[in-house]
Amino acid sequence: MSEQTSHTGHLKKMGTTLETPVRYELVFDSGTLAIDPATQPTVSLEYSGKISCIHCGRITNKSFSQGYCYPCFRALPECDTCIMSPEKCHFHQGTCRDPEWGEQWCMQTHYVYLANSSGVKVGITRQNQIPTRWMDQGAIQAMAICKVSTRQLAGFVEAIIRQHVTDRTRWQAMLKGDVEVLDLIAEWETLYDKVCDEINALAAEHDADAIEIIASPEVVDITFPVIEHPTKVKSHNLDKTPTVSGKLRGIKGQYLILDTGVINLRKYTGYEVTATLGH
Repeated sequence: MSEQTSHTGHLKKMGTTLETPVRYELVFDSGTLAIDPATQPTVSLEYSGKISCIHCGRITNKSFSQGYCYPCFRALPECDTCIMSPEKCHFHQGTCRDPEWGEQWCMQTHYVYLANSSGVKVGITRQNQIPTRWMDQGAIQAMAICKVSTRQLAGFVEAIIRQHVTDRTRWQAMLKGDVEVLDLIAEWETLYDKVCDEINALAAEHDADAIEIIASPEVVDITFPVIEHPTKVKSHNLDKTPTVSGKLRGIKGQYLILDTGVINLRKYTGYEVTATLGH
């Protein structure tokens, strides 16, 4: 006889633990629910129609920037344009939306990294988000290549490298599993020859330890719990179809892969959902 486990709450992004394969859990404002394609072959998600801002709790008709109401989206520093484009940080101009928040989250060690989620890409992340950031992106390989003292400096280094490789993930290819294992160290060696002069010039403008190229980068290999990759990628949309169900064929990045389509749970942060998992 099959068993079911259910939980109702406002969604947050899925929790991840680096194991082989990655261990996932559904995360709500009211608790968590472990999820694994090997032991929970069916999934049903029922959206109540209610969205709650993940910052202030206000009920909102629409989610902005993955979980915020419009007033918070307009006011909070974590929703500012410099979060997506850190090289545009304006903290030094005295116009940060919340200088204390900026000190805590932006004026700290960040890493520039290379990842392979759908081919080589460059990105940045805080020190305490390694390897979470890579798992969230569905990367099968990743490594830190540069340590920097602030988020803005990480953005400057990323912008230099971005002239040669993308900072985007082709999410359809990532979900289809159309990703070849690469020699990331060799990729970085080739890239470094192209960018070293610009990075050194940038470093010369700052303190001696503000930008540090990692001498011996280590590649982290990541395996995801995928039983079967989709041949065609069809996305579910809770706003249009509030009930989504199917056989769970895998989890990669922040996506559930069902036999009926895929769904990016991070997109629905703040949505009140009842998740039912079949055992």
